[in-house]
Parts: sequence; C-alpha cells; structure tokens
Amino acid sequence: MKHTFWDRVKKNMKPMELALKYMEVFFCGEDIEELSHLFAEDLTFRGPLYEFNSAQDYINSLKSDPPRGFAYEIIGSFEDSSSARLVYRFTKPGVSTLMAQLFEVRDDKISKIVLVFDTGALT
Repeated sequence: MKHTFWDRVKKNMKPMELALKYMEVFFCGEDIEELSHLFAEDLTFRGPLYEFNSAQDYINSLKSDPPRGFAYEIIGSFEDSSSARLVYRFTKPGVSTLMAQLFEVRDDKISKIVLVFDTGALT
C-alpha cells in the first residue's frame, strides 16, 4: 500500500498540532481542500453563525466563501490527550474580537470543532 505525504504526517499528530495546522490552512485561505487531510469524515462544526455535520459540507462552505484578509494572534492554548483549545484575537479590516475554539480529536483526525465568539463584533 502506497502512503501519501499526508498519511505519514498526520499519523500521531497531537491535538494541538492538528489545531494549529487547521488554523494555518484556514487563515491562509489558499488551499482549503487541504483540511480534508485533517478532518474525520463525520466532523461536526458548531459556531454562532454556522453548523455542519460532515467534513465535506464544512469544506464546501469555506471553498464557496474563502476566508481571505483575516488574521489571528493566539493568546492562550490548552491540550490534553484528545482535544485542544485555542483562544485568539481574530482580526479583519474594521474588526478585532476574541475567539475560542475547541478541537476534539479521534483516530488522528479532528472530529469536532466548536467555535465561540461575540457575533456583535462582526456588525
């Protein structure tokens, strides 16, 4: 069986490594399809604006409206054996707000993302 680059890289990635790779790919906004290598197929995403019940639905949403012109600065983080949490300052032109994300990991892939922030900051 031939292994791809991602098969070798994702194996044994700790939850924080997966979370940080997600942030890198998400905020770059260039190759959103790369997230498929980080996500379990049955990924659940819950946030104040959107909810998705599969990795492909979430990725398709991001591809249709790519996250461009955004930035982040990590303020705090925590990791245990099956999850990572990030608190960061999200910025885009005219907006700066704190956000928090929980990443749950199963079988070396992100299986759940919960995003929390004040939606009033976006208006």
